[in-house]
Amino acid sequence: MGHLKSMGLPELDTHTAERARTGGHGRAWIWLVAAAVAIGGWYYRSSHANDQQNAAAAPAGGAAAAKGGRGANLTVPVVVATTTKGDLPVYLNGLGTVTPLNTVSVRSRVDGQLINVVFKEGQYVKAGDLLAEIDPRPFQVQLEQAEGQLAKDMAQRKDAEVNLERYKLLFQEGVIPKQQLDTQAASVGQFDGAIKTDQGQIDNAKLQLTYARITSPISGRVGLRLVDPGNIVHATDSNGLVIITQLQPISVIFTLPQDQLPQVFEKIHKGAQMGVEAYDRDNTQKIAGGKLLTIDNQIDPATGTYKLKAVFDNEDNILFPNQFVNTHLLVDTKRNLSLVPVAAIQRGPQGTYVYVVGAGNTVKIQPVTVAQTTSGTVGISEGLEVGQTVVTDGQDKLQDGTKVVPNTSPTGSAVGTVGTRDGTSSPMNAATPAAVPQQNTPPKPHAPAQTRKGSKR
Repeated sequence: MGHLKSMGLPELDTHTAERARTGGHGRAWIWLVAAAVAIGGWYYRSSHANDQQNAAAAPAGGAAAAKGGRGANLTVPVVVATTTKGDLPVYLNGLGTVTPLNTVSVRSRVDGQLINVVFKEGQYVKAGDLLAEIDPRPFQVQLEQAEGQLAKDMAQRKDAEVNLERYKLLFQEGVIPKQQLDTQAASVGQFDGAIKTDQGQIDNAKLQLTYARITSPISGRVGLRLVDPGNIVHATDSNGLVIITQLQPISVIFTLPQDQLPQVFEKIHKGAQMGVEAYDRDNTQKIAGGKLLTIDNQIDPATGTYKLKAVFDNEDNILFPNQFVNTHLLVDTKRNLSLVPVAAIQRGPQGTYVYVVGAGNTVKIQPVTVAQTTSGTVGISEGLEVGQTVVTDGQDKLQDGTKVVPNTSPTGSAVGTVGTRDGTSSPMNAATPAAVPQQNTPPKPHAPAQTRKGSKR
Protein backbone atom coordinates (compact mmCIF):
# COMPACT_ATOMS: atom_id res chain seq x y z
CA MET A 1 0.00 0.00 0.00
CA GLY A 2 2.97 2.26 0.33
CA HIS A 3 3.52 2.49 -3.39
CA LEU A 4 -0.15 3.31 -3.97
CA LYS A 5 0.04 6.17 -1.64
CA SER A 6 3.16 7.28 -3.36
CA MET A 7 1.30 7.41 -6.67
CA GLY A 8 -1.35 9.72 -5.17
CA LEU A 9 -4.39 7.42 -5.85
CA PRO A 10 -7.41 7.81 -3.55
CA GLU A 11 -7.84 5.06 -0.95
CA LEU A 12 -11.23 3.19 -1.09
CA ASP A 13 -13.26 3.25 2.09
CA THR A 14 -14.41 -0.15 3.43
CA HIS A 15 -17.99 1.00 4.16
CA THR A 16 -18.40 2.38 0.66
CA ALA A 17 -17.52 -0.98 -0.92
CA GLU A 18 -19.99 -2.82 1.28
CA ARG A 19 -22.85 -0.50 0.28
CA ALA A 20 -22.00 -1.03 -3.39
CA ARG A 21 -22.37 -4.79 -3.07
CA THR A 22 -25.70 -4.53 -1.20
CA GLY A 23 -27.19 -2.18 -3.76
CA GLY A 24 -26.39 -4.60 -6.61
CA HIS A 25 -28.40 -7.42 -5.00
CA GLY A 26 -31.43 -5.14 -4.38
CA ARG A 27 -31.59 -4.15 -8.04
CA ALA A 28 -31.62 -7.84 -9.08
CA TRP A 29 -34.76 -8.54 -6.96
CA ILE A 30 -36.48 -5.52 -8.48
CA TRP A 31 -35.92 -6.92 -11.99
CA LEU A 32 -37.29 -10.35 -10.98
CA VAL A 33 -40.52 -8.84 -9.58
CA ALA A 34 -41.00 -6.75 -12.70
CA ALA A 35 -40.62 -9.83 -14.92
CA ALA A 36 -43.19 -11.78 -12.88
CA VAL A 37 -45.72 -8.93 -13.16
CA ALA A 38 -45.21 -8.81 -16.92
CA ILE A 39 -45.80 -12.57 -17.31
CA GLY A 40 -48.95 -12.39 -15.18
CA GLY A 41 -50.37 -9.56 -17.23
CA TRP A 42 -49.72 -11.45 -20.46
CA TYR A 43 -51.50 -14.56 -19.10
CA TYR A 44 -54.50 -12.50 -17.95
CA ARG A 45 -54.89 -10.89 -21.40
CA SER A 46 -54.73 -14.31 -23.07
CA SER A 47 -57.41 -15.84 -20.78
CA HIS A 48 -59.66 -12.80 -21.15
CA ALA A 49 -59.46 -13.04 -24.93
CA ASN A 50 -60.48 -16.75 -24.82
CA ASP A 51 -63.44 -15.95 -22.55
CA GLN A 52 -64.64 -13.30 -25.00
CA GLN A 53 -64.43 -15.80 -27.87
CA ASN A 54 -66.47 -18.37 -25.89
CA ALA A 55 -69.06 -15.73 -24.97
CA ALA A 56 -69.39 -14.78 -28.61
CA ALA A 57 -70.05 -18.44 -29.53
CA ALA A 58 -72.58 -18.95 -26.70
CA PRO A 59 -75.61 -17.33 -28.46
CA ALA A 60 -75.29 -19.73 -31.38
CA GLY A 61 -75.11 -22.73 -29.04
CA GLY A 62 -78.11 -21.43 -27.07
CA ALA A 63 -80.21 -21.20 -30.19
CA ALA A 64 -79.32 -24.75 -31.09
CA ALA A 65 -80.25 -25.83 -27.56
CA ALA A 66 -83.61 -24.12 -27.86
CA LYS A 67 -84.30 -26.08 -31.01
CA GLY A 68 -83.18 -29.37 -29.48
CA GLY A 69 -85.07 -29.13 -26.19
CA ARG A 70 -82.21 -29.61 -23.73
CA GLY A 71 -79.41 -28.82 -26.13
CA ALA A 72 -78.25 -30.46 -29.30
CA ASN A 73 -75.07 -31.76 -27.64
CA LEU A 74 -76.70 -32.67 -24.27
CA THR A 75 -77.68 -36.34 -23.72
CA VAL A 76 -79.20 -37.90 -20.62
CA PRO A 77 -78.16 -41.42 -19.57
CA VAL A 78 -81.23 -43.55 -18.79
CA VAL A 79 -82.14 -47.19 -18.13
CA VAL A 80 -84.45 -48.79 -20.69
CA ALA A 81 -86.46 -51.99 -21.12
CA THR A 82 -88.17 -53.64 -24.06
CA THR A 83 -91.93 -54.03 -24.33
CA THR A 84 -93.02 -57.64 -24.64
CA LYS A 85 -96.28 -59.47 -25.29
CA GLY A 86 -97.74 -61.93 -22.84
CA ASP A 87 -100.35 -62.89 -20.28
CA LEU A 88 -100.58 -61.39 -16.81
CA PRO A 89 -102.16 -63.29 -13.89
CA VAL A 90 -104.58 -61.55 -11.55
CA TYR A 91 -103.93 -62.35 -7.90
CA LEU A 92 -105.81 -61.53 -4.73
CA ASN A 93 -103.29 -61.11 -1.93
CA GLY A 94 -103.99 -61.98 1.69
CA LEU A 95 -102.36 -62.89 4.99
CA GLY A 96 -102.54 -66.45 6.23
CA THR A 97 -101.41 -68.94 8.86
CA VAL A 98 -100.36 -72.53 8.25
CA THR A 99 -102.84 -74.81 10.02
CA PRO A 100 -102.59 -78.62 10.23
CA LEU A 101 -105.53 -80.60 8.94
CA ASN A 102 -105.29 -82.84 12.03
CA THR A 103 -103.65 -82.36 15.40
CA VAL A 104 -104.01 -85.09 18.06
CA SER A 105 -103.03 -85.05 21.72
CA VAL A 106 -102.30 -88.70 22.51
CA ARG A 107 -103.63 -89.71 25.94
CA SER A 108 -103.86 -92.98 27.80
CA ARG A 109 -107.30 -94.57 27.96
CA VAL A 110 -106.46 -96.68 31.00
CA ASP A 111 -104.75 -96.11 34.31
CA GLY A 112 -101.39 -97.70 34.93
CA GLN A 113 -97.63 -97.37 34.93
CA LEU A 114 -95.91 -96.26 31.69
CA ILE A 115 -93.29 -98.93 31.15
CA ASN A 116 -92.09 -98.23 27.59
CA VAL A 117 -91.94 -95.29 25.14
CA VAL A 118 -91.24 -96.45 21.62
CA PHE A 119 -91.27 -93.21 19.64
CA LYS A 120 -88.50 -90.62 19.33
CA GLU A 121 -89.16 -86.93 19.58
CA GLY A 122 -89.58 -85.40 16.13
CA GLN A 123 -90.15 -88.78 14.48
CA TYR A 124 -92.61 -89.23 11.61
CA VAL A 125 -95.10 -91.98 12.38
CA LYS A 126 -97.92 -93.64 10.49
CA ALA A 127 -101.41 -94.41 11.72
CA GLY A 128 -101.30 -97.59 13.86
CA ASP A 129 -97.62 -97.37 14.83
CA LEU A 130 -96.89 -98.29 18.46
CA LEU A 131 -96.03 -95.24 20.59
CA ALA A 132 -95.95 -96.46 24.21
CA GLU A 133 -96.92 -99.34 26.52
CA ILE A 134 -98.62 -99.40 29.90
CA ASP A 135 -98.13 -102.26 32.37
CA PRO A 136 -100.65 -104.88 31.11
CA ARG A 137 -100.51 -107.29 34.09
CA PRO A 138 -103.50 -105.88 35.98
CA PHE A 139 -105.66 -106.23 32.91
CA GLN A 140 -104.43 -109.77 32.27
CA VAL A 141 -105.54 -110.70 35.81
CA GLN A 142 -108.96 -109.18 35.18
CA LEU A 143 -109.25 -111.20 32.01
CA GLU A 144 -108.44 -114.44 33.78
CA GLN A 145 -110.98 -113.70 36.50
CA ALA A 146 -113.68 -112.99 33.93
CA GLU A 147 -112.90 -116.17 32.06
CA GLY A 148 -113.09 -118.20 35.32
CA GLN A 149 -116.47 -116.72 36.21
CA LEU A 150 -117.73 -117.55 32.73
CA ALA A 151 -116.68 -121.18 33.10
CA LYS A 152 -118.44 -121.40 36.46
CA ASP A 153 -121.69 -119.90 35.17
CA MET A 154 -121.68 -122.14 32.11
CA ALA A 155 -121.33 -125.23 34.30
CA GLN A 156 -124.18 -124.12 36.56
CA ARG A 157 -126.37 -123.43 33.55
CA LYS A 158 -125.73 -126.90 32.22
CA ASP A 159 -126.76 -128.39 35.54
CA ALA A 160 -129.90 -126.24 35.63
CA GLU A 161 -130.77 -127.30 32.10
CA VAL A 162 -130.48 -131.02 32.97
CA ASN A 163 -132.72 -130.52 36.00
CA LEU A 164 -135.25 -128.74 33.82
CA GLU A 165 -135.54 -131.78 31.56
CA ARG A 166 -136.13 -134.01 34.60
CA TYR A 167 -138.79 -131.65 35.93
CA LYS A 168 -140.60 -131.81 32.65
CA LEU A 169 -140.89 -135.64 32.87
CA LEU A 170 -141.99 -135.50 36.48
CA PHE A 171 -144.59 -132.89 35.67
CA GLN A 172 -146.00 -135.05 32.86
CA GLU A 173 -146.33 -137.94 35.33
CA GLY A 174 -148.00 -135.61 37.82
CA VAL A 175 -145.29 -135.96 40.47
CA ILE A 176 -144.43 -132.22 40.79
CA PRO A 177 -146.61 -129.17 40.39
CA LYS A 178 -146.44 -126.70 37.49
CA GLN A 179 -144.88 -124.00 39.72
CA GLN A 180 -141.74 -126.04 40.40
CA LEU A 181 -141.25 -126.64 36.70
CA ASP A 182 -141.51 -122.93 35.95
CA THR A 183 -139.04 -122.08 38.71
CA GLN A 184 -136.46 -124.43 37.23
CA ALA A 185 -136.93 -122.91 33.77
CA ALA A 186 -136.36 -119.42 35.23
CA SER A 187 -133.17 -120.64 36.85
CA VAL A 188 -131.82 -121.67 33.44
CA GLY A 189 -132.60 -118.22 32.09
CA GLN A 190 -130.74 -116.55 34.96
CA PHE A 191 -127.61 -118.50 34.15
CA ASP A 192 -127.93 -117.42 30.52
CA GLY A 193 -127.83 -113.79 31.68
CA ALA A 194 -124.86 -114.44 33.92
CA ILE A 195 -122.97 -115.99 31.03
CA LYS A 196 -123.53 -112.89 28.89
CA THR A 197 -122.29 -110.70 31.75
CA ASP A 198 -119.18 -112.82 32.06
CA GLN A 199 -118.60 -112.54 28.34
CA GLY A 200 -118.81 -108.76 28.62
CA GLN A 201 -116.26 -108.79 31.43
CA ILE A 202 -113.93 -110.80 29.25
CA ASP A 203 -114.32 -108.41 26.33
CA ASN A 204 -113.70 -105.44 28.62
CA ALA A 205 -110.51 -106.99 29.97
CA LYS A 206 -109.29 -107.67 26.45
CA LEU A 207 -110.08 -104.05 25.53
CA GLN A 208 -108.07 -102.81 28.50
CA LEU A 209 -105.16 -104.91 27.29
CA THR A 210 -105.52 -103.31 23.86
CA TYR A 211 -105.53 -99.82 25.41
CA ALA A 212 -102.35 -100.72 27.27
CA ARG A 213 -100.63 -100.52 23.89
CA ILE A 214 -100.91 -96.86 22.78
CA THR A 215 -100.78 -96.47 18.98
CA SER A 216 -100.78 -93.44 16.71
CA PRO A 217 -104.27 -92.45 15.51
CA ILE A 218 -102.97 -90.45 12.50
CA SER A 219 -99.89 -90.12 10.34
CA GLY A 220 -97.73 -87.13 11.17
CA ARG A 221 -94.82 -85.75 13.10
CA VAL A 222 -94.38 -86.49 16.79
CA GLY A 223 -93.71 -83.56 19.10
CA LEU A 224 -91.86 -83.42 22.39
CA ARG A 225 -92.49 -86.16 24.95
CA LEU A 226 -94.68 -84.97 27.82
CA VAL A 227 -94.41 -88.00 30.17
CA ASP A 228 -91.37 -90.11 30.96
CA PRO A 229 -91.39 -93.89 31.43
CA GLY A 230 -92.06 -95.04 34.98
CA ASN A 231 -94.76 -92.50 35.71
CA ILE A 232 -98.32 -93.47 36.56
CA VAL A 233 -100.69 -92.20 33.88
CA HIS A 234 -104.44 -91.81 34.11
CA ALA A 235 -107.18 -91.60 31.55
CA THR A 236 -108.19 -88.26 33.06
CA ASP A 237 -104.76 -86.60 32.58
CA SER A 238 -105.09 -83.33 30.67
CA ASN A 239 -101.58 -83.10 29.21
CA GLY A 240 -101.40 -86.47 27.53
CA LEU A 241 -98.28 -88.29 26.40
CA VAL A 242 -97.38 -86.51 23.16
CA ILE A 243 -98.90 -84.36 20.40
CA ILE A 244 -98.94 -85.57 16.78
CA THR A 245 -99.40 -83.08 13.94
CA GLN A 246 -100.26 -83.98 10.37
CA LEU A 247 -97.96 -82.19 7.91
CA GLN A 248 -98.84 -83.86 4.61
CA PRO A 249 -101.07 -82.45 3.34
CA ILE A 250 -101.36 -79.22 5.28
CA SER A 251 -103.68 -76.24 5.04
CA VAL A 252 -103.37 -72.47 5.08
CA ILE A 253 -106.19 -70.31 6.41
CA PHE A 254 -106.05 -66.75 5.09
CA THR A 255 -108.35 -63.73 4.84
CA LEU A 256 -109.46 -61.45 2.02
CA PRO A 257 -111.56 -58.26 2.01
CA GLN A 258 -115.29 -58.79 1.70
CA ASP A 259 -115.35 -56.70 -1.49
CA GLN A 260 -113.50 -59.52 -3.25
CA LEU A 261 -115.94 -62.22 -2.10
CA PRO A 262 -118.24 -62.11 -5.19
CA GLN A 263 -115.32 -62.68 -7.56
CA VAL A 264 -114.08 -65.70 -5.59
CA PHE A 265 -117.54 -67.11 -4.88
CA GLU A 266 -118.43 -66.98 -8.58
CA LYS A 267 -115.38 -69.07 -9.45
CA ILE A 268 -116.21 -71.63 -6.76
CA HIS A 269 -119.84 -71.78 -7.84
CA LYS A 270 -118.72 -72.60 -11.39
CA GLY A 271 -116.48 -75.37 -10.10
CA ALA A 272 -113.25 -73.67 -11.15
CA GLN A 273 -110.07 -74.86 -9.49
CA MET A 274 -108.14 -71.82 -8.20
CA GLY A 275 -104.47 -72.01 -7.38
CA VAL A 276 -102.95 -70.52 -4.25
CA GLU A 277 -99.29 -69.61 -3.77
CA ALA A 278 -97.67 -69.17 -0.37
CA TYR A 279 -94.86 -66.61 0.00
CA ASP A 280 -92.53 -65.90 2.88
CA ARG A 281 -92.95 -63.15 5.47
CA ASP A 282 -91.23 -60.58 3.20
CA ASN A 283 -93.53 -61.56 0.31
CA THR A 284 -90.51 -61.98 -1.96
CA GLN A 285 -89.88 -65.72 -2.23
CA LYS A 286 -92.43 -68.37 -3.16
CA ILE A 287 -92.60 -71.19 -0.62
CA ALA A 288 -95.20 -73.61 -1.98
CA GLY A 289 -98.16 -73.93 -4.32
CA GLY A 290 -101.55 -75.44 -3.60
CA LYS A 291 -105.24 -75.10 -4.37
CA LEU A 292 -108.22 -73.43 -2.77
CA LEU A 293 -110.37 -75.86 -0.79
CA THR A 294 -113.30 -73.78 0.44
CA ILE A 295 -114.39 -70.46 1.95
CA ASP A 296 -116.04 -69.72 5.28
CA ASN A 297 -119.80 -69.26 5.56
CA GLN A 298 -119.71 -65.83 7.18
CA ILE A 299 -117.88 -62.49 7.16
CA ASP A 300 -116.13 -61.18 10.23
CA PRO A 301 -117.95 -57.91 11.05
CA ALA A 302 -115.04 -56.63 13.14
CA THR A 303 -112.53 -56.71 10.26
CA GLY A 304 -114.73 -56.84 7.17
CA THR A 305 -112.90 -59.92 5.90
CA TYR A 306 -113.77 -63.55 5.26
CA LYS A 307 -111.70 -66.70 5.69
CA LEU A 308 -110.51 -69.07 2.98
CA LYS A 309 -108.84 -72.46 3.30
CA ALA A 310 -106.20 -73.74 0.89
CA VAL A 311 -104.52 -77.17 0.84
CA PHE A 312 -100.85 -77.81 0.05
CA ASP A 313 -99.19 -81.18 -0.54
CA ASN A 314 -96.15 -80.02 1.46
CA GLU A 315 -94.05 -82.95 0.26
CA ASP A 316 -90.84 -81.19 1.30
CA ASN A 317 -92.30 -80.18 4.70
CA ILE A 318 -91.41 -76.55 4.05
CA LEU A 319 -94.69 -75.35 5.55
CA PHE A 320 -94.76 -75.59 9.34
CA PRO A 321 -97.78 -75.31 11.66
CA ASN A 322 -98.59 -71.74 12.81
CA GLN A 323 -96.19 -70.29 10.23
CA PHE A 324 -97.12 -66.85 8.88
CA VAL A 325 -97.31 -66.62 5.08
CA ASN A 326 -98.46 -64.23 2.38
CA THR A 327 -100.99 -65.84 0.05
CA HIS A 328 -101.64 -65.09 -3.62
CA LEU A 329 -104.96 -66.44 -4.92
CA LEU A 330 -105.09 -66.72 -8.72
CA VAL A 331 -108.56 -65.68 -9.83
CA ASP A 332 -108.03 -64.71 -13.47
CA THR A 333 -105.48 -64.27 -16.27
CA LYS A 334 -105.53 -61.32 -18.67
CA ARG A 335 -104.36 -62.27 -22.14
CA ASN A 336 -102.33 -60.52 -24.85
CA LEU A 337 -101.06 -57.51 -22.93
CA SER A 338 -97.99 -55.38 -23.58
CA LEU A 339 -95.73 -55.96 -20.60
CA VAL A 340 -93.31 -53.39 -19.17
CA PRO A 341 -91.65 -52.95 -15.77
CA VAL A 342 -93.69 -51.01 -13.27
CA ALA A 343 -90.91 -48.39 -13.03
CA ALA A 344 -91.66 -47.29 -16.60
CA ILE A 345 -95.15 -46.02 -15.74
CA GLN A 346 -95.41 -42.26 -15.11
CA ARG A 347 -98.49 -40.39 -13.93
CA GLY A 348 -99.51 -36.84 -14.70
CA PRO A 349 -102.58 -34.60 -14.97
CA GLN A 350 -103.56 -36.26 -18.23
CA GLY A 351 -103.20 -39.82 -16.92
CA THR A 352 -100.56 -42.51 -17.22
CA TYR A 353 -97.78 -42.36 -19.80
CA VAL A 354 -94.32 -43.72 -20.60
CA TYR A 355 -91.21 -42.36 -22.30
CA VAL A 356 -90.62 -44.28 -25.53
CA VAL A 357 -87.13 -44.24 -27.06
CA GLY A 358 -87.38 -43.73 -30.80
CA ALA A 359 -85.04 -43.25 -33.74
CA GLY A 360 -81.90 -41.31 -32.96
CA ASN A 361 -82.23 -42.20 -29.28
CA THR A 362 -84.75 -39.42 -28.66
CA VAL A 363 -87.66 -39.93 -26.26
CA LYS A 364 -91.33 -39.30 -26.83
CA ILE A 365 -94.17 -39.13 -24.30
CA GLN A 366 -96.63 -41.94 -25.02
CA PRO A 367 -100.00 -42.14 -23.18
CA VAL A 368 -100.93 -45.70 -22.17
CA THR A 369 -103.83 -47.57 -20.58
CA VAL A 370 -102.91 -49.82 -17.64
CA ALA A 371 -104.94 -53.03 -17.55
CA GLN A 372 -103.25 -54.96 -14.73
CA THR A 373 -100.32 -54.65 -12.35
CA THR A 374 -98.81 -57.82 -10.88
CA SER A 375 -95.67 -57.71 -8.76
CA GLY A 376 -93.14 -55.67 -10.75
CA THR A 377 -94.84 -56.00 -14.14
CA VAL A 378 -97.52 -53.80 -15.69
CA GLY A 379 -99.87 -54.98 -18.45
CA ILE A 380 -100.70 -52.28 -21.03
CA SER A 381 -103.87 -52.73 -23.09
CA GLU A 382 -103.45 -49.63 -25.29
CA GLY A 383 -100.58 -47.34 -26.21
CA LEU A 384 -97.58 -49.67 -26.66
CA GLU A 385 -96.50 -52.21 -29.22
CA VAL A 386 -94.23 -55.20 -28.85
CA GLY A 387 -90.56 -54.27 -29.29
CA GLN A 388 -90.82 -50.63 -28.28
CA THR A 389 -88.22 -49.44 -25.80
CA VAL A 390 -89.37 -47.57 -22.71
CA VAL A 391 -87.39 -45.67 -20.08
CA THR A 392 -87.46 -47.24 -16.61
CA ASP A 393 -85.03 -44.95 -14.75
CA GLY A 394 -83.99 -41.33 -15.19
CA GLN A 395 -87.41 -39.94 -16.24
CA ASP A 396 -87.06 -36.90 -13.98
CA LYS A 397 -84.52 -35.39 -16.41
CA LEU A 398 -86.55 -36.02 -19.55
CA GLN A 399 -89.08 -34.17 -21.65
CA ASP A 400 -90.51 -34.74 -25.10
CA GLY A 401 -87.66 -34.78 -27.62
CA THR A 402 -84.76 -35.22 -25.21
CA LYS A 403 -81.83 -37.23 -26.54
CA VAL A 404 -80.76 -40.06 -24.28
CA VAL A 405 -78.03 -42.63 -23.80
CA PRO A 406 -79.97 -45.88 -23.26
CA ASN A 407 -78.56 -48.56 -20.99
CA THR A 408 -80.22 -51.94 -20.49
CA SER A 409 -81.10 -52.66 -16.86
CA PRO A 410 -79.60 -55.77 -15.21
CA THR A 411 -83.05 -57.34 -14.94
CA GLY A 412 -83.95 -56.54 -18.54
CA SER A 413 -87.61 -56.21 -19.43
CA ALA A 414 -90.79 -57.56 -17.91
CA VAL A 415 -90.55 -61.15 -16.70
CA GLY A 416 -91.32 -63.79 -19.28
CA THR A 417 -90.73 -64.53 -22.94
CA VAL A 418 -92.31 -63.16 -26.04
CA GLY A 419 -92.84 -64.74 -29.41
CA THR A 420 -91.01 -63.23 -32.37
CA ARG A 421 -92.27 -62.89 -35.91
CA ASP A 422 -90.62 -66.10 -36.99
CA GLY A 423 -92.40 -68.01 -34.23
CA THR A 424 -89.44 -68.46 -31.92
CA SER A 425 -89.30 -67.21 -28.35
CA SER A 426 -86.83 -64.60 -27.24
CA PRO A 427 -86.03 -63.11 -23.85
CA MET A 428 -88.09 -60.11 -22.89
CA ASN A 429 -85.04 -58.02 -22.08
CA ALA A 430 -83.69 -57.96 -25.64
CA ALA A 431 -82.83 -54.43 -26.78
CA THR A 432 -84.51 -52.91 -29.82
CA PRO A 433 -82.57 -51.61 -32.83
CA ALA A 434 -83.97 -48.11 -32.23
CA ALA A 435 -82.05 -47.72 -29.00
CA VAL A 436 -78.58 -49.25 -28.98
CA PRO A 437 -77.20 -49.45 -25.43
CA GLN A 438 -74.05 -47.44 -24.94
CA GLN A 439 -71.50 -47.10 -22.20
CA ASN A 440 -72.60 -44.57 -19.64
CA THR A 441 -69.32 -42.60 -19.50
CA PRO A 442 -69.11 -38.81 -19.20
CA PRO A 443 -67.58 -36.87 -22.15
CA LYS A 444 -63.94 -35.88 -21.86
CA PRO A 445 -63.44 -32.20 -20.98
CA HIS A 446 -61.88 -29.93 -23.66
CA ALA A 447 -58.23 -29.06 -23.12
CA PRO A 448 -57.62 -25.34 -22.37
CA ALA A 449 -56.32 -23.22 -25.25
CA GLN A 450 -52.55 -22.87 -25.27
CA THR A 451 -50.39 -20.34 -27.04
CA ARG A 452 -46.90 -20.69 -28.28
CA LYS A 453 -44.10 -19.33 -26.28
CA GLY A 454 -43.00 -15.97 -27.42
CA SER A 455 -46.21 -15.19 -29.38
CA LYS A 456 -47.39 -11.62 -29.24
CA ARG A 457 -50.98 -10.45 -28.80
